Amino acid sequence: MKKTILLLICVFSSFGIKAQGFNGAWERNHTSENGEKLKSVVIISDGYQVISTYESDTGDFISTNGGTWNLIGDTAIEKVEFDSNKPERVGTEVSFKVFINDSIMGIVGTEMKYKKIDNGSPGKLQGAWLMSGRIKDGETQLRDTSGARKTMKILSGTRFQWIAYNTETKQFMGTGGGTYTTANGKYTETIEFFSKDNSKVGKSLNFNYSLVDGNWQHSGLSSKGDTIQEIWRVRE
Repeated sequence: MKKTILLLICVFSSFGIKAQGFNGAWERNHTSENGEKLKSVVIISDGYQVISTYESDTGDFISTNGGTWNLIGDTAIEKVEFDSNKPERVGTEVSFKVFINDSIMGIVGTEMKYKKIDNGSPGKLQGAWLMSGRIKDGETQLRDTSGARKTMKILSGTRFQWIAYNTETKQFMGTGGGTYTTANGKYTETIEFFSKDNSKVGKSLNFNYSLVDGNWQHSGLSSKGDTIQEIWRVRE
């Protein structure tokens, strides 16, 4: 199981040969050494990637890791920003040779292969975003996105994942993800895994959303039922 997780970590770092060809979401269904049915989902955007593994049937969270990536030849280089199972990896760089063949990608020299779920379409919010503020009681409260503590959300055309972490302390605070849709000013998330509260799996959250000066604003009810109005900024 540990070896599997480590290799999964590497898989996303390996996206690159033709970088845009890797953008989107990829998945792998596999079985753990204990016989658990697992799903691993990789989301890749320009410069950033994340992978998460969870039980297919229950949504029980297993692990997540990710960070920045770039390509040199056929070798992808990842700088780890968060790792739920191995925080000591934060700040390190790992590199792997990768391949892509039609709708399949993988790491050279391993049997691990991922099937493409989408290529960044049709979602209008594809990319990596950082939580940059909230609007409360009509007052905008902005936050510095250059600090070590971050809440990042990465979206493909159909998949989303948010991660809260600290690159300085190497602390992982939580994550959740699943599928999403955007239609008629509505942004809807359906949760497939949630590290803090597995009872939220299967729940759909509906928000009003808009893009204002390149920032993504959405408002609605959180998974706890609290009213929220958030501002997200594209990560550069």
